[in-house]
Parts: sequence; C-alpha cells; structure tokens
Amino acid sequence: MHLPRSDQRRWGEIYIRGLVSVPGRKSIRRMSDYIVGGRADQGIQQFVNQSPWEWAPVRRSLANHVLSLSKPDAWVVDEVVIPKNGANSVGVARQYAPSAGRVLNCQLGLGIFLSSGELTSPVNWRLLLPPSWDGDAARRDRAHVPDHERHRTRWQYLIDALDEMTFEWELPPMPIVVDSSHDTSVEPLLRALEERGHRYLVRIASGTPMSLGATACRTDTITASELATLVNRNGSTSLSWRNDDGTASRFVLQPLHRGGLGIHRPRHLLAEWLPGQQRPNGIWLTNLTSVRLPQLIDLARTPRRTRAELSDLRQELGLCHFEGRSFRGWHHHLTLVSLAHAYVRGRDLAERDEQLRLRASYA
Repeated sequence: MHLPRSDQRRWGEIYIRGLVSVPGRKSIRRMSDYIVGGRADQGIQQFVNQSPWEWAPVRRSLANHVLSLSKPDAWVVDEVVIPKNGANSVGVARQYAPSAGRVLNCQLGLGIFLSSGELTSPVNWRLLLPPSWDGDAARRDRAHVPDHERHRTRWQYLIDALDEMTFEWELPPMPIVVDSSHDTSVEPLLRALEERGHRYLVRIASGTPMSLGATACRTDTITASELATLVNRNGSTSLSWRNDDGTASRFVLQPLHRGGLGIHRPRHLLAEWLPGQQRPNGIWLTNLTSVRLPQLIDLARTPRRTRAELSDLRQELGLCHFEGRSFRGWHHHLTLVSLAHAYVRGRDLAERDEQLRLRASYA
C-alpha cells in the first residue's frame, strides 16, 4: 500500500476491513468496536485525517492491480456527490450537482474508473472546490486545504487527473468517456484531450453550439440537438440497438468536417434516438473516427457500469461516511474506499473463476 510505517499499514488494514465488513454506517467508532474489539477510535481517526501518507502512490499501485485483474476498455469519468451538513467540511457548499439534477449542500468530486465488462473500479479522484472556498482563509485553514488548491473548471480538474495517470503513473492509454451534458462550453475540454493525444467519447449538452458547416450545407450556428436532427433526416450511418430494459434505440453517426466549432482534427457526432421522441436522447462527440458504430455504442453505455459501482460504493463500502473535515482526510478516505472496492471485486472474480474451473473439471 506504499505506507512507510508498520503502524500505518496496520491502521490501513483495519480501516479497509471495516469498510468491507462493518454493516450499516462505517463510522470510526463502529469500525473500532467491530474490527478491533476495543477503543481504537483515536488511532483510526489519526491515520485517516492527519497521518501524512501520500495517496498518489497508493492509487498508482491500485490502478496497476486493477489492470492485472482485467483488461479495461475505457477510462470512465463520473461525478460523486457526498451530502453534508454544515459548512466546514472541505469543499462543502450549496451547489448544483449535475448527476443529482438539483442543488444540494454537498461535496462534489470526480472519480476516474478503469472499466471493462467484468470489472469497473475507481482508481483516481479529484475534489471540486467551490469558488466560495478560495477567499475563505479561516475555512481553508481549518480544513488544511493546500495553498495551490483553488477552484477550477471541472474540465481542468479532469485534465489534471488524466495527466497524472498518463505521465506519472504511465498507464496504458484507453478511450476516455466523459459526461459533459451539463455544460454547453465543451470545446476547451475537447481541445485539451486532443492536444494530449487522448481518444475520447464525450456526451454533450443538447444546447451546445454547433456549426452547420459540418454538414457542408450552410454556415449558421445551431445547437447540437438541431444538428443531430438534421443529420438524422438527411442520412448517415445508423444502427438499431436493443437496450437491457427491452427498449430499442436508433443510433446515428455523422462525420464532422473541419471548420465547425473551430475543428482542426476529425470528429464524429453520435446521437441516440428512442422510438417516438422528437429530440435525441443523447449526443456525443468523439475523435474515435476509425471505430465501428457498435463499439462506440458500447463505449457510450459504459457510464452505466460506473453508476452501478458508485451505488455499491455508497451503500456497501462507506463512500459517503467520511467523518473528517480535512482535504487530506477526504483523499485518504476515497483512496481506502477504492482499495476496499478492488478487494471485493477481485475476490468476486476469483470465486467466479474457481467455480468455472470446478465445473470444467467435472464436465
């Protein structure tokens, strides 16, 4: 776990065992009683909130462990919403949470998941600091927020995390799947991804400004929804797709010519239509221009995996049960929750493989 001291490794094991096995709320008091059988609250609390161990090397080791368990097909970005009472926990504010669709008093974070059909696991996190925290020296001091940590746009936090995974951790590159449907200003994110050579599939807002120059018809600026409707009518590559819930979707794929949105690299527009709908159910931009439509649809579906895992992280592994208020504590807790999740999913895969082996031996 890249923890230099034996006491840190001991407390880390206790905390992860508590996240995995303590029923209900994963409070430090309950972990102490359930795992240690006595009062170890102070040691656990100090390990999570004050101990100066670095979380980045632990996350890098975790990412490589996940890669050893499966072959991910994407890095999937998802939002984590942690409701909070009060105003002093690091990063807390009344703010709009896109994944919840409403304003909450909460912490907002971004999780980056390594995702495959058999294993989807978070390996990196960023806490999104609201603008109100930049000038509040008292709150920053109480939460021990580093001086360099300031409010940034969401895409800047994401690029920072991706740079860490690419250049410092040296993970093998994979398509990056991002939901930016809450933000009509998606171009800075796309440019940053393209400048770094990332392949991507980014869901965009229906009101995102687009250029009809992409269709070689006109040069007016219209919305992504209007452009998707236009290419749907005028012909494009399309495919009917049966969803898990039994409904049918029709996906259309259209190359975008250079010039629209200031495009300097080839992009495609992907849109999903449900029966009877007048507007597309989802719109994506991608630079995966050589990938076939069925594979793009599979990638567009990967956030369903992360949402399912986030539900388990909340309900089973204590994602939202962090009791501290510090910046360091938040990152320690999310890192340890990720380790607990990888342990549980790895155990499940090992049990599945053993069952398959036994069945094959009796066949």
